[in-house]
Amino acid sequence: MADVRQAQRVNAYFQTETVYAGVGKTTDSPGALSHIGLLDTFDPRMLDHQYAAVSTIGYSVAPHILKGATKVTVPLKIGMWGDGWKTLLGRCIGHTTIDSAVRPAFLTNDIQTIAIVAEEKLATTWQGSLASGVAFNKAELELDFTTNAPATINFDATAYYVVDEATAGTRTAARTFAGDFITGDYSGQTLPSEPTTDPILPADVTIQYATAATNGVTITHGSDTNAYYEVGEKYLLAYLGTGALDTSNFGTSGFYDLTNGSYNTIANINGDIDTDTNYTFAEGSASGNTVNLLKGIYKNGSTIKLADSMTDWPYVKTAKLTIDNQHIPLPGAATGEDSTKKILEYADVARGESIITLEITSTAKDETFYDQMVTGTSLPLVRLDFGTNGSIALTNGRIMSRTAGYAAGTEVAETVTMQFYGAGDFTNYSKYAISGDF
Repeated sequence: MADVRQAQRVNAYFQTETVYAGVGKTTDSPGALSHIGLLDTFDPRMLDHQYAAVSTIGYSVAPHILKGATKVTVPLKIGMWGDGWKTLLGRCIGHTTIDSAVRPAFLTNDIQTIAIVAEEKLATTWQGSLASGVAFNKAELELDFTTNAPATINFDATAYYVVDEATAGTRTAARTFAGDFITGDYSGQTLPSEPTTDPILPADVTIQYATAATNGVTITHGSDTNAYYEVGEKYLLAYLGTGALDTSNFGTSGFYDLTNGSYNTIANINGDIDTDTNYTFAEGSASGNTVNLLKGIYKNGSTIKLADSMTDWPYVKTAKLTIDNQHIPLPGAATGEDSTKKILEYADVARGESIITLEITSTAKDETFYDQMVTGTSLPLVRLDFGTNGSIALTNGRIMSRTAGYAAGTEVAETVTMQFYGAGDFTNYSKYAISGDF
């Protein structure tokens, strides 16, 4: 049999970085590796040197080909298996620490990257690759209820730089990565075990929506009129006018866990906030679960609306959630660990304006979504519930397009595309257009 490259001989693992390209720039030391999930599509070594031809009079073809900035992209599509997808998707949204744990509670302004270690078994040896500064420009989470195939996330990712281990050898030696532009010795790291749970299937996911949010609650700080409140998928946080979390007087260290049985309903949380020093809570006619408060940032005393009711999206065929961060590449000269200098397309990266969209195709049932589109009213809350694996809340969605054409002898399929903007009336409330609890 011919000995050719085979996808089944490839494995990949990752390490989170504390700063952009932390491993490649030696800010982060090589550390524990995590399992990346089901690898569907992957290429850790896609380099484009962006050559440019220089034409000159007197020559039939351009006599000079000059090398431009090196551009590294990392095609990566994974099945949602284990916990790796939570870290990768979370870093695309942006992880923030609340209650001593990191969660993608809202869109952040920073770039959160990982380093990927890939290995491939050749004929008799192993080859390793190390990519640092892998940044997630876009993520597409896709669910196909018609096949019930594992849920997938397709990442549009870029990297600071990537190198191969110069000397292919044993599986351990192939992860040494020494003496190159970026370095990192992973030969002593234990490779992670595969997850023991099954991959997430569309059947494990529930998609719910609300068409109205008419009832509201208010929280008021009696002496700090500049106080404000942030509502996420799991946490309600209170900030003083100084911008500091009110860790002394509000809830537990400045927040309430809305999934906690003591605070999971409007009635339950009412009495607790009323007993907090300086705070009063008014529920008006609102009742229901606190997790259905609209995610956003609110001024002191403003109305925080609550989704009236959450309904299962009927007859879903496919769903695609897209997080498009529109990264801004910052090309520049970089000096490697081997003292060589390179011009890199992604010497650094800035985060752009994110666009959060959800596209759902289902068997058409009624005129609910058509009416929402025609009137221009929003879907105040849509939730993707992954059961024990957490949930994602999308707030204040406008239906950008809706199609439901008729064809003889077939069912009527309806495709609805929504874009989300977050709720509230203070500062950058739009960062809560998406909020995750996983």
